[in-house]
Amino acid sequence: MNILKLRKMLQEFLLEDIGERDLTSQSIFPLEQTSQGVFIAKENGIISGLSIIKEAYHLLDPTIQVELRFSDGDRVLTGDTIATVSGPTRHLLTGERVILNLIQRMSGIATMTNKCVEALNDPSISICDTRKTIPGLRMLDKYAVVTGGGKNHRFGLYDGVMIKDNHIAYCGSITKAVKAAREKLGHMVKIEVETECAEEVMEAVEAGADVIMFDNRSPQEVKEFTQLVPNGIITEASGGITLANLASYSGTGVQNISLGFLTHSVKALDISLQVKEGDKKVVINQ
Repeated sequence: MNILKLRKMLQEFLLEDIGERDLTSQSIFPLEQTSQGVFIAKENGIISGLSIIKEAYHLLDPTIQVELRFSDGDRVLTGDTIATVSGPTRHLLTGERVILNLIQRMSGIATMTNKCVEALNDPSISICDTRKTIPGLRMLDKYAVVTGGGKNHRFGLYDGVMIKDNHIAYCGSITKAVKAAREKLGHMVKIEVETECAEEVMEAVEAGADVIMFDNRSPQEVKEFTQLVPNGIITEASGGITLANLASYSGTGVQNISLGFLTHSVKALDISLQVKEGDKKVVINQ
């Protein structure tokens, strides 16, 4: 992750939540009161986004001590201590919700990505994400995919051409769309074309596409289409592929499978911050 961008994002997220001040924590706890806390995994999964704990707390108070017990991409089990923190009680409480929201989501994405990699069980095929991310969180969402064992598709409209069905319809043909894009782009930019039938695959090959995506195709169709694509052109399958049917795409010969559900509807991994004060322990998860 870009650490400068992460810090800027965290500043915005914290300001959104805190506003002028944390009325509850600041009215209850004097600044000199300190506590210790632990981030606990409440279910099994792949952890992601741990640097957020340090960066967010240090934005609030540089004196807060953070010790990470795991690294991004590690598997955690229910009850594992992910990280320990110590510092002013009010600041530990002020930052906990923003931190939990982010690392729970990122860990959920990493966990789902890992499940997909294991379900596919074909190291010749990469599991990839899409642009179906939460606005403002794309960098974090895509980082989480990588920590779960997947790979990133394009980050936005700016770093790769993807000619989809509507582009083709408005332009008139795959050939015309690829030609128009190629004439205006430098040699470092790849052009991907979305296809739905063998004829479109062949047209994309002849047009000089760098990547050909098979959209909403069955495993058998994907296997047939990959045989039409010469070496040197990257292949991708997407659309209609779920965790339940993912294994059926193993051995099809396609190089990449992109899955929107990795980020657009993922379930967060359950994580809590338990703050300890003396012999008392309070679970903060509201």
